[in-house]
Amino acid sequence: MDWILLVVAGLFESAFAFCLGKVKETDGAAAAGWSAGFIVCLTISMVLLVKATKSLPIGTAYAVWTGIGAVGTVALGILFFREPAGFWRLFFLTTLVGSIVGLKCVSH
Repeated sequence: MDWILLVVAGLFESAFAFCLGKVKETDGAAAAGWSAGFIVCLTISMVLLVKATKSLPIGTAYAVWTGIGAVGTVALGILFFREPAGFWRLFFLTTLVGSIVGLKCVSH
């Protein structure tokens, strides 16, 4: 169950980064809405991370959380913010995913 919480926390990390990107693109009420989304997603992500670390090793949990957030944020950037998706960027993103899976496999 704690691994599921950790994955969801990582997804909310990507969501708050996405909200930051949208704040940058908007102004006025739209920017305020995206800022509120940022705060909500940040709060949910942190609460779930804290719950997951009650039983998972902090080093592993934090690395997996940031890794999921990084992979998700890069994917969202490519899909929604027209960020480049070159070979080397995708290659290193793939190695990051492999490292996250590896950490999960060797953790208790």
